[in-house]
Amino acid sequence: MENKVNADMTIYDVLCLAPGNEKLQQVFFDMGMHCLGCPISRGETVREAAEVHGNDVDDLVAKLNAALD
Repeated sequence: MENKVNADMTIYDVLCLAPGNEKLQQVFFDMGMHCLGCPISRGETVREAAEVHGNDVDDLVAKLNAALD
């Protein structure tokens, strides 16, 4: 399957790929990103969120894509 998530997408856009997907939400929670509903998530990219939370962006993107499979 082709990757759907990329580092330049906003967190909001990623969540909109599969509304209600608990596995997708859990990836963010497991990586220390607990404010999925906060206003910043609408404009913050996956790359920016990974950097702010001290996570590897490639690892995060891979986990998000796996959660969509």
